[in-house]
Amino acid sequence: MPLATARRIALAAQGFAAVRPTSPPTRRTVMRVLDNTRLLQLDSVSAVVRAHYAPVFSRIGAYDRSLLDEAAWTDTARRPRRLVEFWAHEAALIPVEDWSLMRWRMEQYRHGRWSGMKQVLDRNPTLGDEVLGVLREFGACTAGEVEKHLELDRPRAKDHWGWNYSDTKVVCEALFASGELSVAKRVGFQRYYDLTERVVPADVLAQRIDETDAVRELVRRAATAHGIGTETDLRDYYRLNRRQTEPAIADLIAAGELEQVTVAGWDKPAYLHTAARTPRRVTGAALLCPFDPLIFFRARTERLFDFHYRIEIYTPEPKRVHGYYVFPFLLDGELVGRVDLRAERATGRLLVPGAFTEHGRDPARVAAELAKTLREMADWLELDTVEVGDRGDLVSALAAALR
Repeated sequence: MPLATARRIALAAQGFAAVRPTSPPTRRTVMRVLDNTRLLQLDSVSAVVRAHYAPVFSRIGAYDRSLLDEAAWTDTARRPRRLVEFWAHEAALIPVEDWSLMRWRMEQYRHGRWSGMKQVLDRNPTLGDEVLGVLREFGACTAGEVEKHLELDRPRAKDHWGWNYSDTKVVCEALFASGELSVAKRVGFQRYYDLTERVVPADVLAQRIDETDAVRELVRRAATAHGIGTETDLRDYYRLNRRQTEPAIADLIAAGELEQVTVAGWDKPAYLHTAARTPRRVTGAALLCPFDPLIFFRARTERLFDFHYRIEIYTPEPKRVHGYYVFPFLLDGELVGRVDLRAERATGRLLVPGAFTEHGRDPARVAAELAKTLREMADWLELDTVEVGDRGDLVSALAAALR
């Protein structure tokens, strides 16, 4: 299979070959994005917009972000919850019905996701039950509110990422990872924890799926979201391991759902989902946030698009190549450039400190299409102007196009 064909299959699987809605997107339109991606990664960085909002915009254009909030954090008889949080590809929103596919992982996390959590649990042997008691009595709370109810001021210990979490927060996170707690809502991006039976529907909560069957289903979902991918691609989507994915892939091949193929230039076998679409061409433009499911596995991004991409948030500023929060620019099925972006809400400006063209691309065309997409993003974020900085080979042409 030519690489260009594999690329079109992958883009179609992620929803980039679909016709964008001409009327204002509805909740159903937003959820159709999840039909393709199966998950939206969560991240605390808000340099432009929170990471889970951006992939929806990339696929359907400007939409009301409250539609996604409602799907994730509202649960009423009229509007039942459609999404729930858990550790899928990192912290992510997943369809509620997928929660039970993660029970094996919850069992793995019963003592916490990392060793520091277990140490906190060991030195606070009753705190877990105390947290559960508070939530049972008072309903959804932040970790800080739980501490106030318990009248605690527990010590704070820095873990390997440097987060200054109190013991109560660590215990809440451990209970979330083990499935005893879930996230009822977020306010200002803070998690409000609650008992899982109050968040996850009873029929989903009652499902018991063993690890082998659950992993096979997760690999099936990853294959559908990819259209085509290597074993490492399928493994990464839900952070599985090779021991799990290889038997699952074999089962899906035997069932006729996957077909092993060779993609020109790839040094590993690829697996094509037999229901994947192969459009003749993919058109349109989109800005992709660093955590977009199309590109969050950097090795796949390079293999599919010949596009070397690394997030530079944690790189000291003098050593950054492209910028702090860089969005690759997708145009007619190829990654043709990248822009460092910042939303300055106080002044109503979408700032573009740097803009860069990929080798061999036409800067004038890239700039013209990128200018339109940046204006669309600015309007979506309710920002008045787009202002271009001075870093990168594309800034002059982009500034001219915006004028």
